[in-house]
Formats: sequence, C-alpha cells, structure tokens
Amino acid sequence: MADKNEWGSNLSFILAMIGSAVGLGNIWRYPYVLYSNGGGAFYIPYIVAIILMGIPFLILEYGVGYDFKSSFPKAIRKIHSNWEFLGWLLPVAVFMIMIYYSAILGWDGIYMILSFTKGWGANPDAFFATTLLQSSESISGLFHFIPLIAVAMLAGWVIIWFISHRDLEEGLGKVSKVLVPALFVIMVVIVGISLTLPGASIGLAELFNPDWSLLGHFEIWMAAFGQIVFSLSLGMSIAFTYASYTGEDADLITNTISIALANSLFENFAALGVFSILGYMSLQSGTAVADLVTQGTGLVFVVYPTVFNVLGQWAYVLGPLFFLTVYLAGLTSILSTIEPLSFSIQNKFGHSRSKTMTILIIFGAVVSMIYATSYGGSVLGYVDTFINQIALLLGIILECIIFAWIFNAEKLIGFLNARSKTIKLGKWWLVIVKFILPIFIAVVWIGGMIDVINNSTSDQLIFTVIVAAILLISTVIFTVLPAKSPDWDDVEERL
Repeated sequence: MADKNEWGSNLSFILAMIGSAVGLGNIWRYPYVLYSNGGGAFYIPYIVAIILMGIPFLILEYGVGYDFKSSFPKAIRKIHSNWEFLGWLLPVAVFMIMIYYSAILGWDGIYMILSFTKGWGANPDAFFATTLLQSSESISGLFHFIPLIAVAMLAGWVIIWFISHRDLEEGLGKVSKVLVPALFVIMVVIVGISLTLPGASIGLAELFNPDWSLLGHFEIWMAAFGQIVFSLSLGMSIAFTYASYTGEDADLITNTISIALANSLFENFAALGVFSILGYMSLQSGTAVADLVTQGTGLVFVVYPTVFNVLGQWAYVLGPLFFLTVYLAGLTSILSTIEPLSFSIQNKFGHSRSKTMTILIIFGAVVSMIYATSYGGSVLGYVDTFINQIALLLGIILECIIFAWIFNAEKLIGFLNARSKTIKLGKWWLVIVKFILPIFIAVVWIGGMIDVINNSTSDQLIFTVIVAAILLISTVIFTVLPAKSPDWDDVEERL
C-alpha cells in the first residue's frame, strides 16, 4: 500500500499542531521569560504578540500550505523558481534542531528512570554536569564518548522511527490523539499537587508580581514576540507542511486560534507548577525565589531534582510525572521537526514516506552521537543559538516576503473567510503580514546577531561558522540535485 500523507480528521491536524507547539520551551523557557520580564505586566506584550504575530503568521503559513498541498520547497519553487533554495533551508535547519533535541530527550529519559529512586544523589548540579554529561570545556571532549547517553538517545530515535515511518494518520495522527491529551492531563496533576505544597504562594507571588515600569522598555516587547516565535514554531515550515496534509473543508482560521490558545494555556499552566515548586523550595531552604530561578537544562535537570530531594514522599509521585511530561513534550515536538524535510524529499525524489523517514532517522541518529560526548553539551548550546537566533529568524523574514508579497497573501482572504466560523480576515491582516511582521522580526534578528557576535567565545564562533556551512551546503545539494519525481514542477494553486 502506498504511503499516505493526509490527516484522517481535522482533530488529528489540530492535536499534531498543538503537539508541535507544546514542547520543552513551554516548560523550561516560558516561566523564566514571564518572571524576568515584569511578571504579570508581561501579559500585555504577550497577548499583543499572539494577536499581532502568532495568529496572523500561522494563518499565512496554513493558508499557503493548504493552497499548494505540496512540500515547502516545491511551493516556493512554484511561487518563484529562484527561491527554491529557501524552500530547503528551513526544513534542513529544522531537521538540525531535531538532531540536538534528541540529546535532551535522552537526558530526560535517564532522569525519568532516576526519579523513582532520586538517583541523582545529594548534589544534582554535580551529578548532571560531572557524572552524567562528564562535561568538558575542551574541544578534545569530542573524543570522550558516554555510552549511557548514547543508549538513551538511540532509544528515543527508535520510538521516533516507530511512529514516523508509518502512514501519517496511522503513526503521527494516532499518537498525537494519545500523547497530547495525556500531556495536558499530567500537567494538570502536577500543577494540582504543586499548588498544595507549603510555600507555593511565595513562588506565585514572585511570578505574578507586576513591574509595570518595564512596559516602557523595548526589551520586554522583544522577549514577548521572541517567545511567540519559538513557542508556536513560526516560520519553521512545520505549520505549512501540516496544513498541506489537511482535508478540503478545514477551517484554518478557527484551527489557528484553537492551537494558539491551547499552547498559551499549557505554558501558563506550566508556569504555575514551576513557581509553586520553587516557592516550596524557597520556604524549605531559606533561599529567595530570585536566586533559584533559572531556565533551560538548569531548571529541569538541576533545580527540579534539588526540589525533589527535599519534597519527601510526594517526590516519588511528582518526580516521575514531571520527567514523563518533559519527555512527552519533547517527543511531540521532535516528531514534527522531521516532517518538513521528509515530505520535501518525498516530493522531489519520489521516495516513499517509510523509506525517507527510515533514512533520515538513521542519519540523524548517527550524527546525534556528537552530543553523546563530553563536549556535546557545549556543541548543543552553539547549534541551538545559531539555528534559533540567526538561521530561523532570517528564514521567517524571507518567508514573510515570499508569501505576503510575491505570492500575494490577499488572494487567500476569500477562501479562508468562506470556511471560517470565527473571525474574518481583512486589510488589517494584510498590513500585519506584509509590514509589521517582517519589520519586527528583522529587528529581533539583528538583535540576535549582535548578541551572538558580542557574547560568543572563540570556540562558539568556530562552531557557528561550521554549522552555517553545513546548513548552506546541505541546502545547495538538495536544491541542485535533479528531481526524480515526474510531477516536481506540476504544482497547481487551488484558489
């Protein structure tokens, strides 16, 4: 039977997109961003960012993806043949994210098992950096392999392959219907327990204490728009690809609003749990919440285990639940990051979904072993900074220009409005996608470039150049290789 790239229902599409949006960033990035950017005051730029950028850009991606019903590079080539390069740049960059996400997934898998016995010991900081990662600041650490991490990562790759190589609805569609609701249910349980902990109110008071004076600072608005870019996976060609799998009667505007609301609900709910637990730790240790707050791996693999160490019997419930939540969030996100490149390869070279997924996953698993070395944590940080602050933001700017101007987003309005049961698009939407979005994201991109240049070590600059070269060379190869699919140039717009 031929591989099918089509959702079995609108529910599959919505849940898969929510799964893509709800990821590690909601749990370990958003609570810190909310806290460090004015607490309750942050909600004003946050809501503005969702309305002005998150929803309008997703509608644009969905609309064009639905219109072409093809892979991202095939559609870009149809819009303007000279831009096919960009059509491959974003899917390749997103696949590179998938490769290093597999390392974080592996770390969390190890902690999920350790959480049943608090196996990280009395000093979680030392355990994570020294015992588990065996971190080295020397590039020679690339030659020090860590088998435990490698095995944990490979287990994740096997799970990803088991789901992804099947027909879309049989694999990703069915799994999303289980994982995404489970993710929300487990988070509700975690937050419910967290809110009952002594000192929870201390953490929540710190989190929501509004600093209205920050609203006059440009940085808080940058933080809000940046959070929405990464939280909703804007411009990563994932939304475009998922929309190309949808049925004829999809209400894309209503779907967009549902996905944005679900993502926002999850990350704000996660923030309640994070700060309730930090408040408990503050009460127990006498340390101010401000001194406990961190983001990224430090929050998940150091602060949380430290809390679980002093939590008593509840830790044996809350610990496994928490690390399971992180694992599921990582899994739902990572499953979406392979789709754009896989579908693009299927489109251009005529391979089946099963064969393409298998090859990509084997390749990704082999390359990911660089993160199973003592220098892997440093490399992960370098690659993450380059992809998210430089490559993807540049891609979003160019995507805005191509979709809104060259393709002419205005012709999407009629068919999107005809299917919408909620809001209707108008000139206001065109102003946002043609002017406001590309200008603002360009400002964020310039800020990210300056930050990388000013704060990078010599090692980071070297790896940034290497990663950029790999990304560009890979993109060129996919662009210039001759198509083997007979209908590569036969893209017909349906509007």
